[in-house]
Amino acid sequence: MLLRILGIDPGYAIVGYGVILARNGAYQPLEYGAVTTAPNPDFGLRLKEIYEGMCQLLRQFQPQAASVEKLFFLNNKTTGIGVAEARGVILLALSQAGVPLYEYNPMQVKQAVTGYGKAQKHQVQEMTRRLLGLPGIPKPDDAADALAIAICHGQAAGSHLRRGLINMNGGNGNVL
Repeated sequence: MLLRILGIDPGYAIVGYGVILARNGAYQPLEYGAVTTAPNPDFGLRLKEIYEGMCQLLRQFQPQAASVEKLFFLNNKTTGIGVAEARGVILLALSQAGVPLYEYNPMQVKQAVTGYGKAQKHQVQEMTRRLLGLPGIPKPDDAADALAIAICHGQAAGSHLRRGLINMNGGNGNVL
């Protein structure tokens, strides 16, 4: 089965995205990059830019599934709140477009891409490059992360599809 997956690394200054085609454990990159917003005292305008950028990507690529990184907070809860708000408008755009959402935490992404859940960022980026046959590590880093998130869903969806455990016409996440 051929599956077009949109991977998203949420943020509010930079939202990384990557679109891949997945088939039987093989991946082809279609597009990757970032939706960026400039600092603005009106945070609502930044959220609007993110929403509009996501809607444009969804119209352009018409993904069959979207994989989004779950939030993981360490120290800076203020930044985390902004990322959560940006993630909210991303999820809204996906829902309005009718794209099934699958969520993965960083350890799940690392495990799927490198085979080791505690891999370092550079290891994940290098394996992402290799799996997609790219000449270099995608830039910005947020785009490389989004491609890894898309690959993670390709790995999970492929294994679950072979076992008939999920229906790709309407998933609700947490498949790893």
